[in-house]
Formats: sequence, structure tokens, C-alpha cells
Amino acid sequence: MFLLESLLVTLVKLVDSIPIPAPPTRGRGRPPVYPNRLFLKAFVIMMVWRLHKVNEFLAVLAAPTPEMYSLRGPLTDPQGRVPSRWTWVRRLAAVLATLPVQIGSLGRHQGALFQPWTDDARAAAIDSPVLRALGGVPHISIDPEVHWTTSGWHGWVYGWKLHLVCTAGRVWMPLVAERTPANAADNLQAPGLFQKFPMELRFLLGDQHDRGPDLEQRCTRRGCPVMTPTGGACPHTDDGVEVHRILHTTRSIAIENFHEQFKGTFEGHGQAPTCGLVATRRFALSAIFVYQLALRYRHDIGADLRVGPKPLSAPPDNEDQASPSPTFLVTKVISYNRL
Repeated sequence: MFLLESLLVTLVKLVDSIPIPAPPTRGRGRPPVYPNRLFLKAFVIMMVWRLHKVNEFLAVLAAPTPEMYSLRGPLTDPQGRVPSRWTWVRRLAAVLATLPVQIGSLGRHQGALFQPWTDDARAAAIDSPVLRALGGVPHISIDPEVHWTTSGWHGWVYGWKLHLVCTAGRVWMPLVAERTPANAADNLQAPGLFQKFPMELRFLLGDQHDRGPDLEQRCTRRGCPVMTPTGGACPHTDDGVEVHRILHTTRSIAIENFHEQFKGTFEGHGQAPTCGLVATRRFALSAIFVYQLALRYRHDIGADLRVGPKPLSAPPDNEDQASPSPTFLVTKVISYNRL
């Protein structure tokens, strides 16, 4: 049995082996001292330890424990320098802005590495699940940066949306992700997600709210049609209804299984643990990034990629306390239906 800190260190060091997108053209000013990889490692630690503020992250990292000592090494540059507190704050915010591009780059890399479409159609499912915000109406802890949305399943929700695309095949692998307030229109967010899709993709399975002229034009140029349900009362009797039913079932299997596995791992069934767009965006996108790293880890050790880890543990409050129970590697199997 692996210890929690051993797996955490493994995931942190795994960041050194993933591709990093080329940074945008720099303007005038002093070049950055620390590479972006160092701050991606910080996102992994913050997500695993459930640290949603920079000062919490630095306080836990400074604890005189063996596991924290093992983590402080990868968070230094080649010259042995460590960022100051304000450098952490400033660069974490800057790297967070590039995290959707990083997730898309890692999704394309792992798509080529895992070959999830070997036995299935080269299809991906797009969805925008909602996450309830802290507080309520009225409530003193209400988050003023979120908005309302309505869902056919959840009804009216005050919170956020996680716009994501995952593979619809034998592996539920996130390819693209972005976090917005709940009132962001799905058809306006989908074209931006499409720019980060793998070139191997041949079908995009979506909902009625995802369809729009911009997305259809982009997909047509790439030879990747958008397949969405047709409107109107059920049962449908138009031509191709059976094909649409199969496509809708395929999307449902991929999205529902991925959501249950992802939310079960990162305790996303309740309210968001953060307040504000920056903190919530960091929480959601870091969770997707850690999920991708966990898939890479399971691929490297030859484990089943359809098995997801249980919810992660919180760090011990007492610095002298023994390490928490190794729940990260205790796995649970999500029901899988052959597509």
C-alpha cells in the first residue's frame, strides 16, 4: 500500500514530464524568474490537501514533517531559490489564467498516449454541469460573483458552471475545461473549447444548448460534426431517430460516469468550498488537472483507467501528528457500460 504523501510527491514530480504549452509573446519588463511548472506543482498540492488560499498553502508547506520536506524540494528552481509569498500570489494568479490551455494541451497529449479511440468511435461529449455556490438567499456568506441558471434536472441553481469535454469511449478522459458563472451561455462557451480539441476527434456529442452557428462552422471546417438532440415532443418519428438515440445514449454514459467519478473524488456534489471567481476557478480547474495527472499515473503503473480514487484526505492539523490514512489510492469502480 502506498502512503498518501508518496503518491502526492509522485503526482507533483509527474508535472516535470508533461508538455507545457509555449508561453505567449512577452512584452516589455523583467522576465519571470520561476518556471510555470513550479506553480502547476503548487496547484496539485493545493487541490490534494484542500487548500483554497495561498497563505494556507504556505503554512502547510512550512510544516516540519517528512512529507512536507519531500514536497519543498520540487518547489525550488534549479538555483535552489524559493518564491516569496507575494510571488506565489502573483504567479499563481497568472498561471491560473493559462490553466485551460494547459489542460487542453495535456488532454491532447494523453489522447495520443492512451489511444482511447482504438476500439470506439473518435467521439467526445461536451457538457456544462453546475456547482452550487456558498450561501443562499439570504445568507451572510453569499458569493456575489456568481449568477443564477436553470437546469431541467436541478431546477434553479445559484452557482457556477464547469464547461468541459471528455472522451466518449472506453476511457472517460477530460480534454478541455473552463469555469464560468452559471449564467454563461453554453453555445457561446463551446467555440472557445473547440480550439483546444485533439485533431483526432471526429464527432462532438452535445446538448441542444451547445449548438450555435459559430461552433457548427468551426466543426465543419475540421470535419467534426456536432451531434445534438432534436427538439420537439417525444416520441420523435423523423428519419435517423434511432441513430440520434444511440448518440444521445453514448453521450449520457460518458458524461454521467465521468461526473460521478470526478465529483466523488473531489467532493463536488455539494456547495463549492470557495468564494469568488478566482478561487473557484482555481479549485475547479486544478481538480481537472489533478484528475488528468492521476490518469497518467494509473497508465504508467498499468492500472485500469476506468477506476477512480476515493475522495482525498485533508492534511493533519497537528504538525507532529502521523500521516493521514492513505485514502487516495483506495479505489472504487464506477459502473461501465460498453458503448
